[in-house]
Amino acid sequence: MKGKLSPLFILLAAMLWGTTGTTQAFAPESAHPIAIGATRLAVGGIFLGLMVLLIGKLDLKHLPIKTTILASLSMALYQPLFFSAVSITGVAIGTVIAIGSAPILSGLIEWLYLKKRPAKVWWCSTFLSIIGCLLLFSNKESVNVDPVGITMALGAGVSFAVYALVSSTLVEGRSSLSVVAVVFTLSAIWLSPFLLIFDMSWILSFRGIGASLQLGIMTTGIAYFLFAKGLIHVSASTAVTLTLAEPLTAAVLGVFLLGEYLNIISWLGILFLLLGIGILIWPFRTPANEKELSIAQK
Repeated sequence: MKGKLSPLFILLAAMLWGTTGTTQAFAPESAHPIAIGATRLAVGGIFLGLMVLLIGKLDLKHLPIKTTILASLSMALYQPLFFSAVSITGVAIGTVIAIGSAPILSGLIEWLYLKKRPAKVWWCSTFLSIIGCLLLFSNKESVNVDPVGITMALGAGVSFAVYALVSSTLVEGRSSLSVVAVVFTLSAIWLSPFLLIFDMSWILSFRGIGASLQLGIMTTGIAYFLFAKGLIHVSASTAVTLTLAEPLTAAVLGVFLLGEYLNIISWLGILFLLLGIGILIWPFRTPANEKELSIAQK
């Protein structure tokens, strides 16, 4: 049963991440995107740290130091790279390149370094999902094809792919809550200088406190705990493809909460995303396929 629920944990995490854009829209206008990202990790790290201490599952002795540091650095790098890419190239192209490249990169990394060739269903699902992502953002404006912005977006995709791959090894035989607590506490430390560089007066307002708690607790603490929980029975490449439910959630929330408009092409993109995610989850209906979909094919 736990194996069957693993992809659902990842989907739920992606849906929580999909609320990030909507939450930022309600945050004070003076809040800089990178400052929001740093605050998000700080609040998330504190929340996870308190949770793991209350439950008593903190285990630092058996965590590999190099792997843990790599995971924390990957997550810390993702925040400024993604937010900077979006600010330079616009939400549409920045999101498509960063989020769309991550599944491909994670599959290639698994193939090259772990010698696990992604299954055919993964290729099909990833192709449909990325096409859906492209169609979904086709109606967005403020697009600027800037080489620096594109490079940062690809860097964000690499960072998330590495984080997913490394985290999948960290949660093997360990407490998922303990792992994410340590990783995100370290990530918050790496990004703490940004809290001193940018104006943080916005965080003292009612909207600032609300946005910080939502982003830190829900979209970071709880979401990444669910993601780590799902990685126990799902391969990193499959998990990253499932996280393409994030832009789908963001688009739907944008329509119903922010009054955004989606044309017929964007709704077709949502259909492609649902189809791609659906065919990736379907094999988990049988116990034989619970462990992972990305099995080495000799």
